Amino acid sequence: MKKGTVWVIGASSGLGLATAQAFARDGWLVVSGARSFGESAADDPAEDGIRTFRLDVTDVQSREAFAQSALVVSPRVDALVYCAAVLVLGACETTSYAEYERVMQTNFLGMTSLVSTVLPVMRRQGKGKIVLFSSINGLLGIPFQSAYTASKHAVEGYAECLAMEVKPFGVQVCLVEPGDHRGGSQRTRLHAQGEGSASPYEAAYQTACGAIHRDESNGLLPETLGRKLVRNVNRKRMRFRLVVAKPDQRLAVVLHDVLSPALNFKILRDYYGKGGRA
Repeated sequence: MKKGTVWVIGASSGLGLATAQAFARDGWLVVSGARSFGESAADDPAEDGIRTFRLDVTDVQSREAFAQSALVVSPRVDALVYCAAVLVLGACETTSYAEYERVMQTNFLGMTSLVSTVLPVMRRQGKGKIVLFSSINGLLGIPFQSAYTASKHAVEGYAECLAMEVKPFGVQVCLVEPGDHRGGSQRTRLHAQGEGSASPYEAAYQTACGAIHRDESNGLLPETLGRKLVRNVNRKRMRFRLVVAKPDQRLAVVLHDVLSPALNFKILRDYYGKGGRA
């Protein structure tokens, strides 16, 4: 007997893969989707108990095909976990419309579509749990991450609206707000095409990228987040916000809320302007 069926979206690497594996170890039937997965899944579950289907969250036909395949595996959707995300590093000025669009399509709009897909199933069941990946960047801005930060701010606002709307149907919502973690795929960490030697931001950009890389390399283990997320989903009442971050990044969120914008901006600009050296 499985605890339930969970869809994990964006589960090919990093936090998504760790989350899918944590659910599988906990006894859930896991149906996972990612762009890098094959066109079709094997008839039998993978060795680790995870069914994998190809899913491009930016493509409507791919989303529909994934949902159809997942509902064949199990007619239930007890939990949806949306982890799919892409990061484009670049100055606001040099990040193109197309690059902003790509980030929003992956991080936000694909998410809203998958939520709309599972909600009719959850309403029929009379219960369900939806877990949406935001970020510490959903709570504060960081230089040269405007596209990612904007998408995660959108996730934050959407999740608050969603939680109020679906409560009467027995559906719960959780926002996961990770800090830096190790092991993310470089395929989803891109650089704006407008950044280069001709960019007026080049020196500051390279220094900030050094800080970002350093923080990710020294981040938490993805398995830590996976365990905490599953533990929250297993609660009778999920916590709405689940912050999984190191103490200094938790502190940054607190300071963002209590300090003046000018002082907060100075702290962050100094940190990223020194390559992550306090």
